[in-house]
Amino acid sequence: MTAAEPNRFLAETVAAFEPGRALDLAAGQGRNAVWLAEQGWAVTAVEWSGVAVERGRELAERRGVSVDWILADLREWKPPLQAFELVVISYLHPPRAEQRVLWLMAAGAVTAGGHFVVIGHDLRNLSDGAGGPGDPEHLYTAGDVVEALGGEFEIIRAEEVLRAVEGAPSAIDNIVVARRSSA
Repeated sequence: MTAAEPNRFLAETVAAFEPGRALDLAAGQGRNAVWLAEQGWAVTAVEWSGVAVERGRELAERRGVSVDWILADLREWKPPLQAFELVVISYLHPPRAEQRVLWLMAAGAVTAGGHFVVIGHDLRNLSDGAGGPGDPEHLYTAGDVVEALGGEFEIIRAEEVLRAVEGAPSAIDNIVVARRSSA
């Protein structure tokens, strides 16, 4: 995998969705945002690092797609309510005290019938996997995300997944895919 390829769990999941408006939170250098745009999504990417945003813009330009980039800190920036058919958080690991607030803020941006996808390093990765944050206060489980979402979402997938790491044991990640109720 190169730095410009999307996260494989995201690509596998989103391949079945009808493109619409997508919000990529903590977009980094844009690999997921640019890939989504290539699949026909109208993408808004939010990232706090100006360097990462610039690299994301360059990647989008090289690939010939448009991504609306927003330079912002997610502790301060809030998305419009129910404005996106897809909201993605990939490998964002704030302190435990901020996780639930972040997930609920992001979930609030999902339209009726839309999807919320969270992918991250699992808490079990700390003892049994490779890579990721070394502080358990920055890790979580799929169950933590599901618990935070409550009843407005149908949980489609919530589980640990293994990701190969060159020269090391596999990383233990987690993925949650949820759909907001249509009613």
